[in-house]
Amino acid sequence: MSNFLPSKLVSALKRDFHIDEEEFLRTHEQHEQITSVRINPAKKTDLFNGKQAVPWCPTGYYLEERPIFTLDPLFHAGTYYVQEASSMFIDHILRTLGLHDNALLALDLCAAPGGKSTLLNSALHPESLLVSNEIIKSRVTTLVDNLTKWGNLNVVVTNNDPAAFNRLPGFFDLMLVDAPCSGSGMFRKDEQTINEWSEEMVTLCSQRQQRILSDSLSTLKEDGILIYSTCSYSIEENEQIVDWLVTHHGMEPLAIPFDSSWGITETISPKHHGEGYRFYPNKVKGEGFYVACFRKKESQQTFNKKKIKAEKALFDKAILKDWLSPHTEITTLPFKDDTLIIPASQELNIKALQNVLYLKKAGTNMGKLTKKELIPHHELALSNVISDQVDRIELPLDMARQYLRKAEIQPSASVKGWALAQYNGYALGWIKMLPNRTNNYYPKEWRIVNL
Repeated sequence: MSNFLPSKLVSALKRDFHIDEEEFLRTHEQHEQITSVRINPAKKTDLFNGKQAVPWCPTGYYLEERPIFTLDPLFHAGTYYVQEASSMFIDHILRTLGLHDNALLALDLCAAPGGKSTLLNSALHPESLLVSNEIIKSRVTTLVDNLTKWGNLNVVVTNNDPAAFNRLPGFFDLMLVDAPCSGSGMFRKDEQTINEWSEEMVTLCSQRQQRILSDSLSTLKEDGILIYSTCSYSIEENEQIVDWLVTHHGMEPLAIPFDSSWGITETISPKHHGEGYRFYPNKVKGEGFYVACFRKKESQQTFNKKKIKAEKALFDKAILKDWLSPHTEITTLPFKDDTLIIPASQELNIKALQNVLYLKKAGTNMGKLTKKELIPHHELALSNVISDQVDRIELPLDMARQYLRKAEIQPSASVKGWALAQYNGYALGWIKMLPNRTNNYYPKEWRIVNL
């Protein structure tokens, strides 16, 4: 069997972790494509009933083959997210540590494209606030779009360097750092990463991971939880980072019990014997992945929220009543010509974020209020707090696909004015029914070109 993987990496895995080289190489040579999805509990679909479940994530499922997701309106409606199964183990971590029991302030520091953010947003207590940050500007749009599809109100998206979070000391209860890495865990999924891999890249990535953590750890409160993960096999980016966190930042590694039948490999860091969890594609039904958990034991000063003042709500309550579910506790924030709605309980926290960070999204954009009406934003269409009283027009599959192309459609309906175009009961976006035509308000930048 030819060793087409980097020989230095395979040798290191044999030396440090005693992997079965033949089995490991065979799995990569077979190029099996594993497709897995995770459903949105707030838009629960029965589309995957009967599919094999991902054992460590109750909302995850394996598919027998990879469909063309862009042909499925339910994908665009945000009823599920296509996510690599190994990384869904974070759901198991949250449940094991009881992090879903109480409202938390949570930060996903390196969040694009949004797989782990949508997972956190579903798995955490519904009164939590999730801040999803992405440093690379070109990747933030995808992150915003995916969280918009997910539809929850309790989300803020930021576009900042990790060091910016030092302005919010002791702010977060939970911090997830899915660090940029050398990508060896993706070798089976993406062969191009094999040619890009080098020992020098591993060293550079390890240094970058340390910088990201050093620059941002002060934003995690004392006794807060850090989840650190990579898609790398290299010890320099994983177990050695565990030891570095213990040595330089006083972090306490946490053990995460799991079912031995899952095929996950527990490892111990060389110096401080901190627990970590490796996913090898020859042992689990998923790609290469590493994750470790910590509790912050160093004392940490806390951001002072006392200077943050609430603002008077802008929206007329009667207008809110027409568009939002009853008993939705919200307040408003101005955003250019539009108005955002955010959870009332998180107003001061979001104000604090707004004061020190660059925000790309906060809560849900209601839209623009004119003298005559609200011109609803696309975010409101996909929101999970929209009222059941808003008019809806069910589209058949072919027409739903036409709608997603932003093509002209002519549904047969007696509705007048604004209405939600939906498929199988799930909203896709807005249409406006006029006497002689129907206007398609699907966002131009979301338009599906190759349907």
